[in-house]
Amino acid sequence: MAMPICPKPFGTIPRMALKRHPIRIVWILIFLTISCTSPSASQLEETPLPPPTLDPVFLSNAPTPTPFQPQPKDSPDPYFALSTPQVAPTFTPYPTKYVIPDDASAQVQVIPSADNNHIINNPLTGLPVADPSLLQRRPIAIKIGNSPDYVRPQSGLSLADVAYEYYIEWGDTRFVAVFYANNPERVGPIRSGRYFDEHITRMYHSFLFFKGADPRELTHFRSLDISDFMIVTGFGTCPPFFKGPYKRDAYNNVFFDTTRWSECAEQRRVDNSPQTISGGFFSETIPESALSISRIYSYYSVYNYSYWEYDPASSRYVRYQESQDMTLGRGEAYAPLTDDLTKLPITASNVVVLFVPHIFANPYNSEDEVFHIDLIDYGNAYVFRDGIAIPARWNRTERDQPILLTTLDGGPIYLRPGQTFYQVMGTTSSYQLNGSEWRFVFQNP
Repeated sequence: MAMPICPKPFGTIPRMALKRHPIRIVWILIFLTISCTSPSASQLEETPLPPPTLDPVFLSNAPTPTPFQPQPKDSPDPYFALSTPQVAPTFTPYPTKYVIPDDASAQVQVIPSADNNHIINNPLTGLPVADPSLLQRRPIAIKIGNSPDYVRPQSGLSLADVAYEYYIEWGDTRFVAVFYANNPERVGPIRSGRYFDEHITRMYHSFLFFKGADPRELTHFRSLDISDFMIVTGFGTCPPFFKGPYKRDAYNNVFFDTTRWSECAEQRRVDNSPQTISGGFFSETIPESALSISRIYSYYSVYNYSYWEYDPASSRYVRYQESQDMTLGRGEAYAPLTDDLTKLPITASNVVVLFVPHIFANPYNSEDEVFHIDLIDYGNAYVFRDGIAIPARWNRTERDQPILLTTLDGGPIYLRPGQTFYQVMGTTSSYQLNGSEWRFVFQNP
């Protein structure tokens, strides 16, 4: 059995972490002290899970983290310098605003446009939209908190067209949700931005709404050519942030009203014109796959873990979130994750696990766990739809285009029409197939 890893001295814990999670830090120290003195302590975080053996081609081509490169003096974008150029994939999707499903028998409502017989579909879901006028604007991306636990259930998450979950720091994850065909009146709680959010803003040509950021990240955002589309919270009618209907600390009680943003954008004279957006390819036809999957576990830390369970009756995945911390010998426990605005469970037609390099620019950033999640070039992925798993590649050769999901031989992967939820894992993360259950375990670089 591997010996437990002892914690660093108390004085090396960043003051930011102590301020944000004072009680949690005390429990961490107690737990780690026990781990150092007891060889029977849980080794879940210290012992990597073995890789699956069903896909040797996929494993042999696993990417390695992209190293940090010194910034060229003439580089206009310090973040772009973090990427090492690689060979561009041979397949590139055509940009299109209208996506016509290949399967004409799809059980969706057909809404013709006013000037032709095309089906006006949401390019992010492949489904017809109830109000086509909503597509005559930029999408809206919003940072949504997932910790502390009392911020759940969140508001508006079930109405997002696309959502990403990724590790931020000290065991916590956060969502960034993209809204295009829906206009929820309450989304949140709004939380702070991270470097990764630049990718979302560029890929979907969207606005980004967030609640402040670390000075390093905020300075970077303000230096970008898209900084006008990255909006920090502030109470008032424009932008429409407001106090939520909950008895909690003010920091976790800020929400956003998407119904009022278009008018506000016009007042602020910010470009809210329709964008050419490609969200991928969609089809009701189920691809062939030998991997039948019932659950997809995502373990980010003892404080934050979850799984998606496939429901054959609805052809959707239902989200379950941790209901207790795995400290002091307590095991995994889960509860359904719901939306407090709609009272609906959080579900997805597609779940995509992305393996993306997590880069520390310097030792100081490493100590604070300030990541650059390098979603550029290409990497490995798994696509889950209709109860099956598809080994995949993600490709993104330009900053202002979305990711493209392909099979291992370069062909396009068709998603099921509907919402897609991305779980972002690092390239050093481990994963294991146990029967019909996948378990992905995030690990720091």
